[in-house]
Amino acid sequence: MSKNKGNLFLIPNTLGGDSFSEIIPQGIINKVADIRIFAVEEIKSARRLLRKMDRSFPIDDCTFLNLSKQTSVAERMELLMHLLDGKDVGIISEAGCPGIADPGAELVSLAHSHALKVIPLVGPSSIFMALMASGFSGQKFTFHGYLSKERKDRIKQLRDFEIDCRRSGFTHVFMDTPFRNMNVLEDILNELGEQTYLCIASNITLPSELVQTKTILEWREYAYELHKIPVIFIIGKPQ
Repeated sequence: MSKNKGNLFLIPNTLGGDSFSEIIPQGIINKVADIRIFAVEEIKSARRLLRKMDRSFPIDDCTFLNLSKQTSVAERMELLMHLLDGKDVGIISEAGCPGIADPGAELVSLAHSHALKVIPLVGPSSIFMALMASGFSGQKFTFHGYLSKERKDRIKQLRDFEIDCRRSGFTHVFMDTPFRNMNVLEDILNELGEQTYLCIASNITLPSELVQTKTILEWREYAYELHKIPVIFIIGKPQ
């Protein structure tokens, strides 16, 4: 590996709230301290994270370049050139880990194609933390990302998850935008079998965090407001 090439660091962000020291290890803060070029999903949240890491972080000396689904090839190449020029670059997502249900994979792939070193840093992922706490199989699972916006297609997806779980024992992890959480929950409770197990994990790492696994029948008796909060849904079989 050429010594004059920069490294691409994948920097975790918090999942919300003010708690920081329990979520981002000090070792990660030390590694980020010398980076001055950042590919970010949202500049305000990236600046906020760096200030939480170090109140005296030289924000004004930093370059922030957008990294999202709308990022052009030319903009990704600009980020690549910084790496090829020997400068370290850090990717910061709006929440959680870059590349996991967040932008970043395209730049990582580009870095690999140029034999650049990619360094993932330890941080919170609501997806994996929810799976850990679900009681379902962590050996055989699939993360589906966001469900379809169309109700008919969404219901088909949910039924397919249920059928596959019963047949193969695979765990199915998925999510949706916060304003559609209650629509998803309503579809699950109305369309899936009473003895199917569902884990709902909301506000992971926040003081209001709640992770519970129940049958659909049990969930129907349990009032749970999920509107406009981060939620991970999991369909699986208790181990």
